[in-house]
Amino acid sequence: MQSESHLNLTTPSLEVIDTSKEIEPNMLDFYIGLGLAISSSLFIGSSFIIKKKALKKLADTNKDRTQRASEGGYGYLKEWMWWMGVITMAVGEACNFAAYGLVPASLVTPLGVLSVVVTAVLSSKFLDEKLNLLGKIGCSICLLGSTSIVIHSPKEEEVSTMAELALKMKDALFIIYVITVVIITLCLIIYVAPKYGRSNILVYILICSLIGSLSVLSVKGLGLAIKETISGQQQITNPLTWFWLIAVIICVAVQLIYLNKALDIYNTSMVTPIYFVLFTSLTILASAILYKEWQCLGASDVLGNIVGFLTTVLGVTLLLGLAQNDSFDEITLIGIWSKSKYRNYRPSSAALVDHHTDNYGNNRRSYYNTGSLNNTVAPSSDNNMTVYA
Repeated sequence: MQSESHLNLTTPSLEVIDTSKEIEPNMLDFYIGLGLAISSSLFIGSSFIIKKKALKKLADTNKDRTQRASEGGYGYLKEWMWWMGVITMAVGEACNFAAYGLVPASLVTPLGVLSVVVTAVLSSKFLDEKLNLLGKIGCSICLLGSTSIVIHSPKEEEVSTMAELALKMKDALFIIYVITVVIITLCLIIYVAPKYGRSNILVYILICSLIGSLSVLSVKGLGLAIKETISGQQQITNPLTWFWLIAVIICVAVQLIYLNKALDIYNTSMVTPIYFVLFTSLTILASAILYKEWQCLGASDVLGNIVGFLTTVLGVTLLLGLAQNDSFDEITLIGIWSKSKYRNYRPSSAALVDHHTDNYGNNRRSYYNTGSLNNTVAPSSDNNMTVYA
């Protein structure tokens, strides 16, 4: 009896110690991965600004348009500032790479919204791109959404070995997803991009996002191989490791080329939010198909993740749709419109004047600034048209 009571008293204490030893490393990995994901967003957001300044410098100083990224040229490779942007992005991607190896992709990828906030703030300071009150509200909403995602995201990985990953890659749904992405991307690159890439912002960004979803899966696979190798289970001779490495190189190269094209043609504060929404949505979908990270979450956490993501989408929509709109520059917090700043606007001699009659029969004039019209083929933060009585 004494021995039985002794066992009954000691067994619970042993269980508590074992459980704590299991939980603490997992939470440590979670917090390290979270810190790396946030640092990644800071570096990547800054890299957009640096590369954009390099592309603008090339456009301003080089009269040979064939050297521009939007024309299929590679003149930016001679710009040291562009390489500084690449190095900054590489540091960010390295942090991202490490984060993917420690925490689920459904946490790391949505936190990329912080790079949108960083880009929007730095664009207003260094690229003279407007960030009005609604844009600032959008940034705040993005931060709220990110907080919700961090709180409700999965804390542990569903796949811990390369053998488990190899089995999951045989899933029919995953194979269908990869084939579909490859076919759509090739069609966009071969048929759609040459015709509509310069007039539709979604073309280049969709290519980046589709390939980006595969690059995230590749990075996680490669990170898992490195993690296992460090822990003593050598994976260098595993063919799957080299498959992921080749996939990472190809996917990142395609992303870089078409992201440069998008940045060279369109406004940075437009490219970044759209890229975030498409890239994050497709990455979450791809990760859910392969890793099935959401299976371990309860209904409340799933709802929290969905609400957090939709909140960030609302934030980037404010940045995309309204942050660059000069009409909202003078709006107050209680929604009262102040006097338009265009009241004293005088067109330059280069402006094109269009006399027309509005819906009320009043004769009005629209002034199209010829420099601003170039926004479709060159970076610019100006409005295409200004109308006043």
